[in-house]
Amino acid sequence: MLSLNTLKVGALLGLVAIASPVHGSESSSNECRCFPTDDCWPSVSVWNAFNQSVDGRLVATVPLATPCHTPNYNKETCEDLREGWDMPEEQKNLSIDRVTSYKSSSSFMAPLFTNGTCDPYHPISKPCTLGNFVRYAVNVSTPTHVAKTLKFATEHNIRFIIRNTGHDYNGKSTGAGAISVWTHHLKDIEFKDWSDKHYTGKAAKLGAGIQGIEAYEAAHERGLRMVSGECPTVGMAGGYSQGGGHSALNSRYGLGADQVLEWEVIDGNGNFLTANREENTDLYWALAGGGGGTYGVVWSMTSKAHEDSKVSGLNLTFTTTGISDETFFKAVEFYNSRLPYIVDEGVMSLCFLTNASFAIEPMTGPGVPLAKLESLIEPVLKEFTRLGINYTYQTEEFDSYLDQFNTQVPVVEVGVAQYGSWLLPRTVVESSNGLHELTNSIRTVLAEDATFTTVAVNVSKEVTGDVYNAVNPAWRTAIAHTLMSTAWEYDEPKKMQEKRDLMTNKLVPAVSRLGPNSGAYLNECDFQQPNWQYAFYGKNYQTLRSIKQKYDPNHLFYGLTAVGSEDWTVSYSGRMCRSNSSSSHIDI
Repeated sequence: MLSLNTLKVGALLGLVAIASPVHGSESSSNECRCFPTDDCWPSVSVWNAFNQSVDGRLVATVPLATPCHTPNYNKETCEDLREGWDMPEEQKNLSIDRVTSYKSSSSFMAPLFTNGTCDPYHPISKPCTLGNFVRYAVNVSTPTHVAKTLKFATEHNIRFIIRNTGHDYNGKSTGAGAISVWTHHLKDIEFKDWSDKHYTGKAAKLGAGIQGIEAYEAAHERGLRMVSGECPTVGMAGGYSQGGGHSALNSRYGLGADQVLEWEVIDGNGNFLTANREENTDLYWALAGGGGGTYGVVWSMTSKAHEDSKVSGLNLTFTTTGISDETFFKAVEFYNSRLPYIVDEGVMSLCFLTNASFAIEPMTGPGVPLAKLESLIEPVLKEFTRLGINYTYQTEEFDSYLDQFNTQVPVVEVGVAQYGSWLLPRTVVESSNGLHELTNSIRTVLAEDATFTTVAVNVSKEVTGDVYNAVNPAWRTAIAHTLMSTAWEYDEPKKMQEKRDLMTNKLVPAVSRLGPNSGAYLNECDFQQPNWQYAFYGKNYQTLRSIKQKYDPNHLFYGLTAVGSEDWTVSYSGRMCRSNSSSSHIDI
């Protein structure tokens, strides 16, 4: 495999041989981004000159699963890839030093958006093409690398992508015929004391490539903890915080976006800017919750770091074995009725429901004594016992948040599902009628063999305090982020389209009808969501559009359902052209 650090002329020439789609019916024009099959596409010599200008850090894409397809098939390598393909971290028991999606400049976790071009699950004889992968990435190490890539993409009218880990459900971190800046190796962490009129306390300046577990471990060494996701590999300064950011610590400190004190960012004109509540405040506001990959390339993020302390956690599970459906849903409804009491004590509760099981994995109480956490769940246990449910229950108090995270938070597989979401208003679970309607909605979802997940939190203004950001206002009155998911099956495009339409037309509406004026979490959503501008951004959308225009005048930054994406249409081939419609469109 080619080095991820340098790419010489010969390597560039060799990679031209990788198959590319040819779509003669689509011609280039000023209204479309230049595509690799177009006459406007830069020559090899131009690419080589650009590579030299960025210190040899240009990476030509070789799809990660190339060894699973002829003529490059390697049985042992492919089997290792297949074994760990859906896991978020490198698996230590594999026989090769496998490059995971997070260590690749091009691979990403959303299988739908590959169009089945290159993965370990399709037939060996199926050609491994570049498909929807970026064509090149620049492994940036200085802001100048970013600025030069932006300039190159602008001059040659090439689609531009910001990529960190590829941890994205809706394909924002890739694009056919695109060049990307790859920020994954920006791993600097600096802890500092912060003091202004809005916040005084510890903070950490994180390079854009820092992932959640890296921040957790660095903070832990200093007696601190930070807000990041339940999945340890999310890029904290990327789509996670820029999109909102739910966490086991939300009910204590607020969302990931609520922690941000300052951004360093390269805008669409290549300017290196600092954005905080005193300087470039509009950009600061937009980046914190207004969506990733939209307003500029984030170089670093400075966020609050909180004093660590004991953390209580619990797991509670049971199956439907030996109980009726009616009993199962009575148990679910009673649990949901207790959510306000739980989250108002600073606790997050992560609950997974299938048509065969109920699982709280885990309930997390930062700074909550174990006896208090157990008292919060006691009414639920009594009701489950009354209903004759045989459950498994475990509690523990940990010395730190990292200890609880490593012990109780489940491993989240990637690339295994399709998603839709809705933010459930608190008022729904505060009335018996609302609870009954919620139970009916859950019945509808589970009847389709889907999973229904609730991330129960309180991120109201009473919890977050003095924050200023573009987080969807629906978060502030929500009791839970509800996530619907259906299993992904490789090489079943027709079936997967049916499942996508099921999500859009039945599963999400089953929940959104309970709070039609609420919204959805834009990081974990249905990309086919009707009226997505309001659903994902609420009343902030038009303001966000104007901020994007200011900092991205050349419209370089694009992501599906990102602010301003309705100005573009992406065809099945990946060709990106300006659109006259009111909503973004992509053919998958």
